[in-house]
Amino acid sequence: MYLKHFIAQNYRNLQQFEVDFDPNVNIFIGQNAQGKTNLLEAIYFLALTRSHRTSNDKELIAFGKDYANVSGHIYKSQVDLSLRVLITTKGKKVWVNRVEQAKLSKYVGELNAILFSPEDLDLIKGAPNLRRRFMDQEFGQISAEYLYFAGKYKQVLQQKNNYLKQLAKGEARDTMFLEVLSDQLAGVAAEVIVRRFQFLNYLDQYARDAYAHISTSAEKLEVTYRPSVKEISAKDSVEEVYHKVLNNFQKNKKVEILKGTTLSGPHRDDIEFELDGKNAHLYGSQGQQRTIALSIKLAEIQLVHQITDEYPLLLLDDVMSELDHNRQSALLNYIHGKTQTFITTTDLEGISWEIIKKPKIYRIKSGQIYLEEGKLHGR
Repeated sequence: MYLKHFIAQNYRNLQQFEVDFDPNVNIFIGQNAQGKTNLLEAIYFLALTRSHRTSNDKELIAFGKDYANVSGHIYKSQVDLSLRVLITTKGKKVWVNRVEQAKLSKYVGELNAILFSPEDLDLIKGAPNLRRRFMDQEFGQISAEYLYFAGKYKQVLQQKNNYLKQLAKGEARDTMFLEVLSDQLAGVAAEVIVRRFQFLNYLDQYARDAYAHISTSAEKLEVTYRPSVKEISAKDSVEEVYHKVLNNFQKNKKVEILKGTTLSGPHRDDIEFELDGKNAHLYGSQGQQRTIALSIKLAEIQLVHQITDEYPLLLLDDVMSELDHNRQSALLNYIHGKTQTFITTTDLEGISWEIIKKPKIYRIKSGQIYLEEGKLHGR
């Protein structure tokens, strides 16, 4: 899978942006605030119809404009596809091969992209909501079923929480309706939880291998899903998880009404990263945490390939300078020949480029892109 041709219009500072990409490695050089990160964000948005930097799509529209548009031609499974996302102040629309899709779930998954930015280091040391968002974004793009159930869960959760607030304020009294909402929420929660266990089991295996490949130590990485309903295990069926979640809702009903919110479920779950049995969030060094974050991103590449039989695009936003020489070399060796890669950097010095064969180099300035004629390190 690779992105051949890309167009961005009125997307942040990329007002009239059009480029052909190399199927292997594309390097973008430029000073800060010139549009490098905006370009990777726009490619990521083309794939997932969401930004990794904001939840408000209106922020993506260039100042003074009414819309933003991103489109691209991709090649996968020996087939050419055209994709397009239009963002307006009223919402967004998507097209596949010029046919508008009624639902985003019919669009997401046509193009898979893995993004690694300095902020992803917070995946290990940051708050649990970052890890939950990670699961929803990354698993959603490889499984239409997961995307559907994750969206449905948020919808029913909001309904239940709104009703709990009404009960807490005395604006409603019918606890039978709460029982109905809890039953619906437990059913959807079970579908989300079981799929998270499945995907994280695969991710754990690939991340262990990647960590062993990158790290010079003999430490063993373990990635574990931690449901907020403690009784749930990875061996449980959807039906068993449903009953355990529902029992938890019923047990906590009085407290939930008092607090006006749902106290357990996928929106309260977490991922734990351990090195030799120790929580890396609490006890890992900064170097270890960076290696784990990088291992997770590399594991995602393998997970997408396993599920879709295609390697995803890899977007590396200004992370090369964050890694030491050994980790740079390990990263470039790991991805070489597997995935179309997009790398942003302020300059080419101090980075282990010798592994890359004939990359395409661009310079970005004030939202415009220019192909560099020179070769990388004399190649």
